[in-house]
Amino acid sequence: MGPLSPFGAPPGGGERLIADLPNALANREELTRRLVGRRPALFCDYDGTLTPIVDRPEDAGMSARMRDTVRRLAALCPLCVVSGRDRRVVQELMGMDDLVVAGSHGFDIWSPEGGAIQREEGMEFQDLLRTVQGRLTEELGPIEGALVEPKRMSVAVHYRVVPEAQRPRVAAITQAVVAEHPEELRVTPGKLVYEIQPRIDWDKGRAVLHLLRALGLDREDVLPLYLGDDITDEDAFEALAGRGLGLLVGRAGDPEIAGRTTSADYVLDGVEEVEVFLDWLASRIGAGGVLKPASGEGG
Repeated sequence: MGPLSPFGAPPGGGERLIADLPNALANREELTRRLVGRRPALFCDYDGTLTPIVDRPEDAGMSARMRDTVRRLAALCPLCVVSGRDRRVVQELMGMDDLVVAGSHGFDIWSPEGGAIQREEGMEFQDLLRTVQGRLTEELGPIEGALVEPKRMSVAVHYRVVPEAQRPRVAAITQAVVAEHPEELRVTPGKLVYEIQPRIDWDKGRAVLHLLRALGLDREDVLPLYLGDDITDEDAFEALAGRGLGLLVGRAGDPEIAGRTTSADYVLDGVEEVEVFLDWLASRIGAGGVLKPASGEGG
């Protein structure tokens, strides 16, 4: 297992090294055998999965090609976006408002049929989160490149463009502020971001399980797949272990994930491979949203 983060959390959620994962595209024949005759249900993270990680979060718009691919697949099988971002922000960045979206790590869920499904868990922490946001904005303000992003049910501290020498200072300030509320708040390190959330029993994994039940997909004939790139996605990989498939997006040689362990089953090397995978999956789905048998597909 890799080194601990400044906050003491292990970098990953499972026991397999990312470098040991088989590539999903190179193993399409095997994937087809696991999926054939079943109805796939897709759950996708947004940043780093459907769109590349960028220096400024507001610039993470979905490409036209990815949008077309997602639309095509969503017309054939259930497809939900599960993101740490605010739900409305994700919808704006995607340029789509006809998908099920679980924002704020699943605290704020919206469906085209039912509209917003606001969960009550954690609502009592909103005032505290705004207070913490203000503190962090003030104390991190003098550090070049540090960005505090307010969200409905969390606060994100981005340090992707902070000079290397100043990053320990960002970690120390963030840790000190969160440490003032040990019973109320927790922090999860991500890809050059610290995510501060209410300390309650809710995460992306529980959001996915909730969506499976709410959408009537918790059935033997449905195989859920989760695609994600960050540590917060490990909760979803773990939740689906033994009942679905997890696909981690990232390259083992990337220093942002080097040494991480995971509960995912396969790997995709980046957003480009995600697009190819989604396009392939769409081409394999037949009548009733069920995956068709392979016909001479390479492995």
